Amino acid sequence: MKIGVRVHDFGKSNPKTLASQAKKVGFDGVQLVLNKALENETGLPGTLSKEKAEKIAAEFHQQGLDICMLGAYFNPVHSNKELVQTNIAKFKEHLKYAPNFQAGYVGTETGSYNDDKWTYHPQNRTEEAYREVKNIFEDLAQYAQKVHARIALEGAYGHCMYEPKVLKRLIDEIDSPSVYVTVDLYNYLSAENYRNYKEIFEECLQLFAGKIVIFHLKDFIIEDGKLKQVAIGKGWFDYDYLMDRIMATNPEAYLVFEGSKPEDMEESFRFIKSKCR
Repeated sequence: MKIGVRVHDFGKSNPKTLASQAKKVGFDGVQLVLNKALENETGLPGTLSKEKAEKIAAEFHQQGLDICMLGAYFNPVHSNKELVQTNIAKFKEHLKYAPNFQAGYVGTETGSYNDDKWTYHPQNRTEEAYREVKNIFEDLAQYAQKVHARIALEGAYGHCMYEPKVLKRLIDEIDSPSVYVTVDLYNYLSAENYRNYKEIFEECLQLFAGKIVIFHLKDFIIEDGKLKQVAIGKGWFDYDYLMDRIMATNPEAYLVFEGSKPEDMEESFRFIKSKCR
């Protein structure tokens, strides 16, 4: 299996330095969020071109690294509708140039009515929220198909697609060959449901069969009654179980470290490699 990293978790730098850091750990690829990873990049519409995409990508490819996902995460239900339109244009630009990056997918989550906090809001769990998100991603899916790119959508407990079955409904109703799924098990958990993480994971594997292209790898403990992310292999996830199930059902999917600290990456990488059997 291929293992990647959200490359801005090394910090903001230039493509050559980030590629070198990822390669040194042993990663096969990166999840690249331009404005968070690269110095002097805003990621705003109008800032990308074919030549620029290919130049950035070359630094990673020279190190033998894939760009498994371009992160263009945005909040489709933000109260600032001008910002939403700007971010839709940004997402479309990422889709347009994804082939020049040789990027497998352009990824995002599904937003929250808490605007920039991206946390639980009761309105997230309404039919109104679902339809607002659906309208935007139907348009983006059509555009992705037009430019021969692919979208990876990700659900989360505090967001509008707050559980796997709601994201499944969205994907089924959009019904596009250009829409796929990122499974981030940690993101579906809360202080109330974390004990059921294996059942939630099995639900993801069943509902999204044939659509899962990326698994975000994290780990957690409960501290002061809340989930706290910790280094992979240092928390409560049973990675023997998780990796066995991934290997059995989605061996072609990318495994991507997300939110790891640079000082933890080498040990966590060795830990995950030991489970790939």
